[in-house]
Amino acid sequence: MASSSLLPFVFLPLLLLLSSSTLGARTDEEAVPSLDAGNFSEVVAAHQFVVVNFYAPKCYFCKKLAPEYEKAATILRDHDPPFVFAKIDPSSEKNMGLRKKYSVSRYPTIKVLRNRGNTMQEYLWERDAESIAKNLKKQAGPSSTEIKSAEDAASSIANRCLVTVGIFPAFVGSEYENFTAMAKKLRAYSDFIHTKDASILPRGDRATYSKFVEVSEQGIIIFLYLQDFDKHALEKFVRGCGYPTKMDTNPIVADRYLIYLRYFRSAPTNAILFLRFSDNRTEDSKGRIYKAARHYGTKNISFLVDDVSNPQGAFQYFKLNISEVPLIFVRESNATYMKPNVEPDQILPWFKEYSDGTLAP
Repeated sequence: MASSSLLPFVFLPLLLLLSSSTLGARTDEEAVPSLDAGNFSEVVAAHQFVVVNFYAPKCYFCKKLAPEYEKAATILRDHDPPFVFAKIDPSSEKNMGLRKKYSVSRYPTIKVLRNRGNTMQEYLWERDAESIAKNLKKQAGPSSTEIKSAEDAASSIANRCLVTVGIFPAFVGSEYENFTAMAKKLRAYSDFIHTKDASILPRGDRATYSKFVEVSEQGIIIFLYLQDFDKHALEKFVRGCGYPTKMDTNPIVADRYLIYLRYFRSAPTNAILFLRFSDNRTEDSKGRIYKAARHYGTKNISFLVDDVSNPQGAFQYFKLNISEVPLIFVRESNATYMKPNVEPDQILPWFKEYSDGTLAP
């Protein structure tokens, strides 16, 4: 372990066509063949890169995803190396064992199986056809990309949910090898870049990266000066930085499912402020919940501001009462806390009581 190396990590807030030898002849309409428990393992073992859509026939979001998923398969039809797209209904009795094996708890779930099934990652990006194709092609490339200029840094970080940056004096040695090994394992979880020149990164020189956490109105940036390049320590840190402190959803967002997916899988505790975005108190309430996020977001709590008018939204999913909006809703693994009809000036005091443990579920 060399003490001279620095590794800042940056978190910026804001997931194939099956061969004829395996499945027999197919038509163009079968760009995404259906698998089942009888042939799933055989197909996965025969290919280096398999993308599987775990779906339920009656699921609204599954029906929405299906045409985009098939279109992505068509886009990548002739890609080298080849992608294998497939789908499976694990809700059927025959396939329930696969649901447990691949940790599928909701639908649709897209899993990327690499190296003949030896590596499994979940697809957590945009779900339109072009984005699916773009992100999968990126997954097939290098796990971490070298950046050499401020322009490279800016373009690599812009519009990314989570970016992990490694700074090294040279791209050799155990520390760099541990970093690249982690990048391969977590490439579906974070974007990875590396450089020899810290000055090209936002905020400048290496001394800046002795900071641990900085929070601003524009978002969250987490830096860490890290001496321990143990693989497990690195992975634990990067996963820990993945908790978004705040997210905002509104009626014009095209794919709210992706927001909810990232949000509910991001932290052990989820805090949601349900509002009517047309209410004249909305901006004041948002400002207060963002302050709560800055105070309490480092405690493994992720925050969401959600409009109750969103169809197929979290408010409808939890079957909450519209008469209680504005509503604070905090969901832990074994308990739920609520503050109905909350006024803007009550938000911060309520979260203090929650943090102090003085509230009853």
